[in-house]
Amino acid sequence: MSDRKALFTIGELSRRTGLPVRTIRFWSDEGVTPETSRSGTGYRLYDAEAVARLDLVRTLRELGMDLATVKSVLRRQATMADVAAAHVRALDAEIRTLRVRRAVLRSVARRRSSTEEMRIMNEMAKLSAAERQQVIDEFVDETFAGVPADDPGARIAQGMRKLPADLPDDPSPEQVDAWVELAELVRDKEFRARTREMATASSRSDLYTGQFDQAAMAEAAQSALQEGLDPASKRAGEIVGEVIDGTVPRDDRARLADQLAVYTDRRVERYWGLLGILNGWPQRPSGIPAMEWFITALRAHAS
Repeated sequence: MSDRKALFTIGELSRRTGLPVRTIRFWSDEGVTPETSRSGTGYRLYDAEAVARLDLVRTLRELGMDLATVKSVLRRQATMADVAAAHVRALDAEIRTLRVRRAVLRSVARRRSSTEEMRIMNEMAKLSAAERQQVIDEFVDETFAGVPADDPGARIAQGMRKLPADLPDDPSPEQVDAWVELAELVRDKEFRARTREMATASSRSDLYTGQFDQAAMAEAAQSALQEGLDPASKRAGEIVGEVIDGTVPRDDRARLADQLAVYTDRRVERYWGLLGILNGWPQRPSGIPAMEWFITALRAHAS
């Protein structure tokens, strides 16, 4: 009798395919590789086609397909091309998840994080792009509610929404840290209130800032800060006069300092820095310390 006509017991089939008897029996019970017939004593018998079928099933299972999908392929309810494409997408998603988890563990090891910090980091890092964007959008919507579309604050709101469409396939520990820190920041009530103050102040501000060179102000303040110049010193007063002389009445310097202070916040600047880390933007040195120096100098020489 040729192999094409031969019938094999489950033990013989196991020896031919290298599959355990229990696996063949399970797949047979599930209808993936049903027996061809039964012997007179009730033993399962399989034909040569079952050998080829088992080889195919093993290959599909090794590729990660569940039995329901395997049965669909065998029944030709789905083409191999369609199934393969779907599994490529699933594997890509799994690989991205594994890479994010690896990045989280790297960050935990580097930061020596506690168990709770690791849990939070892992949960935040696994959020989908849509879920991450929703966190930011809810913050921006609440913070800028009622701000006119043509107001400068509306442009700030637009910028604050700019998360990357997705974390990189292999995010760095810095990017994982940045996302977790950003998510924590936008949930902070004090930060939300501070950003809201900035957003609404722009529509009612009567600053003199349009009348003097703000770039020159930042440069002068940065130089003074690097020199360690006391904001209350005579030279600091001269710098203030050089920057705003003729544009801001002396009596208005304190009010100008208060208005500048509204827009000077280290945590808001940090927000932009975190967006930059996530989006791969070039990182800029902080301008807040120089601005704080200038505001202090303004107040010290207000009269």
